[in-house]
Amino acid sequence: MQQKIFSDDKTQYYCAALALGGVSNFFKAKLFEFFNYDIEFFWDAKESELQEFCIKNPDVKVPKAFLTKKKAINPSFEYENALKKGYKILTYQDEQYPDLLKEIPDFPLALYYKGDLSNVNFNRTVAVVGSRKASINAKESLGSIISGMKNTDITIVSGLAYGIDAKAHECAIQNNLKTIAVIGSGLDFEYPSSNKKLYQDIVDGNGVIFSEFSPSMRPVAYNFPIRNRIITGLSYGTIVAEAAIKSGAMISANLTLEQNRELMCIPGLISNPNCEGIYHLIKNGASIVTSACDVFEVLNWDFVQNSEDNQLTDMEKNIFDTIRIEPMGYDFISSKLNIPDGELMACLTGMELKGLIKQINAKYYISS
Repeated sequence: MQQKIFSDDKTQYYCAALALGGVSNFFKAKLFEFFNYDIEFFWDAKESELQEFCIKNPDVKVPKAFLTKKKAINPSFEYENALKKGYKILTYQDEQYPDLLKEIPDFPLALYYKGDLSNVNFNRTVAVVGSRKASINAKESLGSIISGMKNTDITIVSGLAYGIDAKAHECAIQNNLKTIAVIGSGLDFEYPSSNKKLYQDIVDGNGVIFSEFSPSMRPVAYNFPIRNRIITGLSYGTIVAEAAIKSGAMISANLTLEQNRELMCIPGLISNPNCEGIYHLIKNGASIVTSACDVFEVLNWDFVQNSEDNQLTDMEKNIFDTIRIEPMGYDFISSKLNIPDGELMACLTGMELKGLIKQINAKYYISS
């Protein structure tokens, strides 16, 4: 290989590499390795060097349009455009680039991000994936598990989509946990629009938004399965909360196994089609988790019990125990516990104000 004179700042070439749409991430990672993890060698690859690469990597195909696509990209423009928009860039050579992510075969060479990396703990990361049309039961079960991690150094990783993803990020923030969102578009887009507030909450101090796509890349459907490998790759284990047999969550579950990470499933109603994937995974060896303790045990992490668990009054504990198995309406709770109406209403109202329970369709649920 020819010798090259390097520039001081190679970040522009990382940005250019991310702009290579339609080029396999596995190919990018292998070519980067071939050039001893030097991004300028990678970007300046000539046809003769690609031929040498093919000899040493016979199982890796060089995209036909690789050299042509490179010529159409201006590294300096890609870099300066990101900086003008206020986006930060985490490259493979940065000390903060997660070691765990480097272990996957198709690791991203760099990531654009918004937010603050300094308080995110990459050594205790758990991914959460699941249905966009999640049931109330699945959301409440997930909320219960995440609330058991309250005030710990756990980081929750998900994809900022509808349903389970949004619930995971929201619960993390509510329980004083940091969270990472890996999105399927460029950072120019806050997608879906219903999650704009959540997006901003994460950026404003609760974690980080990551993207491996150029800032102007729209949230097109084929981007989402691609980004799933980063969600699982950043995490020591993945919790699946509802998944149809054919779904993005099942793609993430399979990626978790391929990456040799722990796979955990939250059991749900057997009559729910979105639980078919869950029970398929459990039958094939995935761990069942119903509490934070289960997650900590699977991952072999120390667990610190929350002191707040013992701060409920006797009446609040009785109400918790009553609706824990099945959400109930006011009349059912009243008849079951035989509490005078005035006292029960005052207690339920107080529990709602504390965020302990919530009322949906006239039934009381344990809140996440």
